[in-house]
Amino acid sequence: MMEEAIINFRKELEQELQRILSYWIENVQDKTHGGFYGKIDHNNTVFENAPKGSVLNSRILWAFSAAYNFTKKPVYKTIAERAFDYILKYFIDEEFGGVYWTVKFDGTPDDTKKQTYALAFTIYGLSEYYKCSRNEGAKTVAIKLYNTILQNTYDEKWGGYFEAFARDWSDLEDLRLSAKDANEKKSMNTHLHVIEAFANLYLIWPDADLKIKIEDLLHLFKEHIINKKNNHLILFFEEDWTVKSDMISYGHDIEAAWLLQEAAEIIKEEKSVEEFKQLAVSMTDAATEGLDKDGGLWYEYESETAHLIKEKHSWPQAEAMVGFFNVWQISKEEKYLQYALNNWAFTEKNITDKRGGEWVWGVNEDYSVMLQEDKAGIWKCPYHNSRGCIEIIKRIDQYLHQNK
Repeated sequence: MMEEAIINFRKELEQELQRILSYWIENVQDKTHGGFYGKIDHNNTVFENAPKGSVLNSRILWAFSAAYNFTKKPVYKTIAERAFDYILKYFIDEEFGGVYWTVKFDGTPDDTKKQTYALAFTIYGLSEYYKCSRNEGAKTVAIKLYNTILQNTYDEKWGGYFEAFARDWSDLEDLRLSAKDANEKKSMNTHLHVIEAFANLYLIWPDADLKIKIEDLLHLFKEHIINKKNNHLILFFEEDWTVKSDMISYGHDIEAAWLLQEAAEIIKEEKSVEEFKQLAVSMTDAATEGLDKDGGLWYEYESETAHLIKEKHSWPQAEAMVGFFNVWQISKEEKYLQYALNNWAFTEKNITDKRGGEWVWGVNEDYSVMLQEDKAGIWKCPYHNSRGCIEIIKRIDQYLHQNK
């Protein structure tokens, strides 16, 4: 019975992966100005003059490169090439280094601030693209951006990476990724995606110093970012790692649980692998505090006021599926597999958009869709959901092969 459920899970996610990527191929390519539209709303209305984000374009690059690496479908490689060409032409700041946060619809610079988060995602996408293209230029730019992060954002005194700078790397007053974030020097979110990017870069460029930087980041998560009292992530810090937030993000908890373990596995540090496997279980257990009885994962919890934000956004569901499946693989406890299956059942019913394509941004407590949010935009992309599908299909294939 369990094997039948797993096989069906795989089949449904394979179909879903194709459905997600088809949406981006059919709806998001900007045939007039190049690259991809900067914004499409819930009703699939295209905002042709919307700014184009570096994070969105890097995530498109990653998603289609990873999809090609997984399926070998030529169309996915073609879209990845489109994303790569656009990033190289418009997002790279040749004068000061790094990438712009946004460009205008025609590719001219818009918001020229340097977010470490955006540099990390560009490295992540370029590294994946190198795997599918063997384009040495992609690897060269990825390494150059890695060195840019080290030279401009690394904190020599306290360790870790500062959030943001002005175009010329001078100080910036507003360091936030988005309006909902705290204006602090360091964040969990940036560090999570820096280690994700560094680990993917290491797969194509196993540099000794890069390995040390990944080890340092694992240590920072263990010592500062993972709350030792409750195994949730701490979201914001001063530069000396003084805690500046008590908000809990269930999606980030479960995303970090498997990504940190993966980073340890990529650099093949056995002690770290075992440590982060155990932390993956603890952090995933902490994230289950945000599980609703319908299988969906709530968004955030404000500890100080004991206020649960009763929204179920799309991206935490994608991460929950992988996180629960990963801990089932570690622990062999069937409840985690059931959590993953239940989460997909919730997602398939409430988050996938059968009529409009792709996934909706999220749903409210009463299951009404968050209509005011994007279908594609600065933050809405094919990264979490396509990765969730690919990750679980790969893991199921591995499981079935081992249990023949």
